[in-house]
Amino acid sequence: MKKKWVLAAGAAIVVLAGGGYLTYDYFTGNQVEIKEVIGEADAAAASGAVVTGEQLNGEWTIADGSEVYISMTTSKETVNMTAGTVTGKWMIDTANAGQITAEGAVDLEGLDSGNPMRDGHIKGDQYLNAAAHPQATFAAASIDGFPESWSEGVAVPLQLKGTLNVRGVDKEVVFDSQAVYEQGQVKLEGSTIVTFADFGMENPHQVLVETENDVKVELQLLLDKPAV
Repeated sequence: MKKKWVLAAGAAIVVLAGGGYLTYDYFTGNQVEIKEVIGEADAAAASGAVVTGEQLNGEWTIADGSEVYISMTTSKETVNMTAGTVTGKWMIDTANAGQITAEGAVDLEGLDSGNPMRDGHIKGDQYLNAAAHPQATFAAASIDGFPESWSEGVAVPLQLKGTLNVRGVDKEVVFDSQAVYEQGQVKLEGSTIVTFADFGMENPHQVLVETENDVKVELQLLLDKPAV
């Protein structure tokens, strides 16, 4: 795994003198815990009842409570952030996996790591450039492993293959995922790894702090089926 080491002579003096913007914990200090939508309690409560095609087939929308997390690992710790409000829809057809579609978007202006100064920097021109590109989007080209039959509360492994667009730059990615149908809702967790360079960004860094080039993008999605 490639890493970029930042060394700057006299940097500690600059940090102490400048204060504010260049603080030691600028890219450290995790304040966001990832909330999983599929938990051990869900698995324990699984009824195993057969889920019918009528229950699954049709259009689903990404519901409130969904999150997309971005995680960067520094020499101090892993720093998580929520990417912003998540919207999107799925079209499920259990009899024809090739007809299944999935798309989503996040409002990057809402990115939140719990550190407003850090958030503003990451959303700025040098990195996400959220003012010019306020949304990051994903459109699935295929969903591998989608079964014809499901059981209530039982997780199924899936691979979401498609295009992630950030800053107007497309990147083909694969989200290794699992999904559960439970009480009329589909819950999905998935993750993929990208790099800053994939989207034309340099590795963000801070004095005396090493930041890995790999960035984890994690989906924690709740899907609701609109009432007919």
